[in-house]
Amino acid sequence: MKRALLLTGKPGTGKTALIKETLASTKVKGGGFYTEEIRTGGVRQGFRIVTLDGQEAILAHVGISSPHQVSKYGVDTASLNRVGVSALRQALKESDLIVIDEIGKMELLSPQFREAVTQAITSGKKVLGTIMFNPHPFADEIKRHPEVETILVTRDNRAEAMRKVLDWLT
Repeated sequence: MKRALLLTGKPGTGKTALIKETLASTKVKGGGFYTEEIRTGGVRQGFRIVTLDGQEAILAHVGISSPHQVSKYGVDTASLNRVGVSALRQALKESDLIVIDEIGKMELLSPQFREAVTQAITSGKKVLGTIMFNPHPFADEIKRHPEVETILVTRDNRAEAMRKVLDWLT
């Protein structure tokens, strides 16, 4: 079985929820982070990074002025590096499972993030994450890595995808 399992699919198919449910139902010591939407009055305003040990930072927000823009969001790569990349580096040293949610357009603006992803994939440890569905040179290279298996998550196959993830983890 491959060492890295990356979920891909269109936004809103439940990839992050699937990772959180998996972590809640296993005893594996995980490190890394996941992303959450920031909503105000039901409208998405941005995204936050939440590490598995409880640290948080804003990754992107409509109110951030940044040289890095993805759609209507300014991306704070310094926060990503300080919180997200640090969590990945710590997981590389201390955890049995490295969680990376997500390898996406915003995160890939950081060279340190790309380096941490590469280190995680080649570390020999298990990596559970999500990766962008659309083509991107770095993401496509990761998807083709011999240690990586990708699972396309849709609303229809979510239960089956969950089973595959749990089987892979145990």
